[in-house]
Amino acid sequence: MISSHSSDPATQHLLLQATKNRIRENPAMESPQARKSGLNLPTGMSETLLRLDSVPLFGSDFGSFSPAGGAASPMSPSKNMLRFKTENSGPNSPYSPSLLRNDSGFSSETTPPKPPRKVPKTPHKVLDAPSLQDDFYLNLVDWSSQNVLAVGLGTSVYLWSASNSKVTKLCDLGPNDGVCSVQWTREGSYLSIGTSLGRVQVWDGTQCKRVRTMGGHQTRTGVLAWNSRILASGSRDRNILQHDLRVPDNYISKLVGHKSEVCGLKWSNDDRELASGGNDNQLLVWNQHSQQPALRLTEHTAAVKAIAWSPHQSGLLASGGGTADRSIRFWNTTNGHQLNSIDTGSQVCNLTWSKNVNEIVSTHGYSQNQIMVWKYPSMGKVATLTGHSMRVLYLAMSPDGQTIVTGAGDETLRFWNVFPSVKTHTSVKDTGLWSLGRTQIR
Repeated sequence: MISSHSSDPATQHLLLQATKNRIRENPAMESPQARKSGLNLPTGMSETLLRLDSVPLFGSDFGSFSPAGGAASPMSPSKNMLRFKTENSGPNSPYSPSLLRNDSGFSSETTPPKPPRKVPKTPHKVLDAPSLQDDFYLNLVDWSSQNVLAVGLGTSVYLWSASNSKVTKLCDLGPNDGVCSVQWTREGSYLSIGTSLGRVQVWDGTQCKRVRTMGGHQTRTGVLAWNSRILASGSRDRNILQHDLRVPDNYISKLVGHKSEVCGLKWSNDDRELASGGNDNQLLVWNQHSQQPALRLTEHTAAVKAIAWSPHQSGLLASGGGTADRSIRFWNTTNGHQLNSIDTGSQVCNLTWSKNVNEIVSTHGYSQNQIMVWKYPSMGKVATLTGHSMRVLYLAMSPDGQTIVTGAGDETLRFWNVFPSVKTHTSVKDTGLWSLGRTQIR
């Protein structure tokens, strides 16, 4: 169940069913269609992909390649499962059913540091999330551009509207499968779900209807990443598959480069590069239509799940290492040079870059279980936030870029007001920053 803390009495009776089913890892054999279509890009595939760029991703005939098979209407959560937390705290407690508080350029190395902003130390909302997995390799929380949070709990996916706290049970995969990853499309209407059987499902989040199921992986699909047209999926089978929903094949290419489970995937903002991290301690960077990694970065000494591209500078990539590494590293992907590295003192579980200011958020596991906000490029600490009792495995940002949500195996989702509203100025692309290329990275 997910319970919210709000003063609206109507929302106090909305309920989110708590499922205690744990994700089962039953390997599935790769389908003959997938084997036929996805082993390698045939000659001319790059030209085919370029021609597909003019085809709408979700056209009028979308979903015709496979039966929908999903629920045609949302499933209402049980009315006796969603409840507010009842901890007795002071007036500033996140458990108080008060109104939500709305707290509210790329700088060079030589710019004098400004005084750190004051960031609220407590979350303004806490939701119950029973059966939220304590598994470092899964990615179970994502916040859409339409302001809807998707959460994978056991065998089910729930949608929580941040605008009205409405909870919808999107789907239940059944007793033989489980949710391993969720990822919204950039426009925010369609949700992809990676499962423990190695499948990738695509759902229309507005209609609560499954529109596509794709095979190809042999075991759990723990990470997903959309660019504007292509969905990449990473699996424990060590492979990355690229799916194009405009064609009937399960996948259009297979990227083979990791020696262990793929647990991190992020497309660059311009869609040209895909960064992948694995349990083999490697960070790989792939060009858009290539099946060989352009960069193989091996400086991390533990699994690389945390990956974030800078929205302020093209080709600037951040990555974080697991328990035996504890570092955040910054890279120029034009030449593969490491720009900086900082020891955070604990396992790095997630990274996300603010689009409003040039700061980056990291969430941590062993042994601090904290959330940290850093100023880039000085890497001065803006804030350290605590509250989770277990490692903070999940992180997503609100569409306006002001709020982050964090999740942990303590079965809570916590909402933090971290960043100011975006200033009214010319967009990054309009300033010509992208046209400067990657030579500006230091």
